[in-house]
Amino acid sequence: MKLFNTADLFKNHLPYDGTVNYYGNVITNSGHYFQSLLNEIDWQHDQAIIFGKLVTTKRKVAWYGDKAFNYKYSGIEKVASPWNTTLLELKCLVEKICGETFNSCLLNLYHDGSEGMAWHSDGEKDLKKNGAIASLSFGAERKFSFKHKTTTEKIDLVLENGSLLVMKDETQTNWLHRLATTKRVHSPRINLTFRTIVEK
Repeated sequence: MKLFNTADLFKNHLPYDGTVNYYGNVITNSGHYFQSLLNEIDWQHDQAIIFGKLVTTKRKVAWYGDKAFNYKYSGIEKVASPWNTTLLELKCLVEKICGETFNSCLLNLYHDGSEGMAWHSDGEKDLKKNGAIASLSFGAERKFSFKHKTTTEKIDLVLENGSLLVMKDETQTNWLHRLATTKRVHSPRINLTFRTIVEK
């Protein structure tokens, strides 16, 4: 069932200082892609340097791209693996829908609602400044929130299975975002964030 009409596709869900477009469910065979990603991706437990200590998370991640891009966040550097067929299919589909182009993808596997992401912005120096980031979700529905860095105004969206959300313009400069933990979700979610790395 489509929850959005054509006008909604161009609606900016942020009131100011950035642009977030939510396209709703864009994948008809989301179950097939969920299983393919679950089985084919080289998932690894994520790591971060927090207060000088190396922390390993329950959440798993993977990093893919056009080249062996280096990408550093939370004090840890990752090297991109080459695209597989499934990821290339999804990248082409996302690019066609939103009109942007991407050269890399960071994937997250959340096993249930106890796993999430704290408030942050994707402002790493390796990323294209004010470039679009396309977030494709499979599996469990989860609440995704934005908080303005100055006014602290909050915006909540529910990301459904097979849905696409695009953050662009000055969103990362002015807004934080998070995936809140919840006791209500007992099934996994896979999230793909297509990005553009700027080569040095």
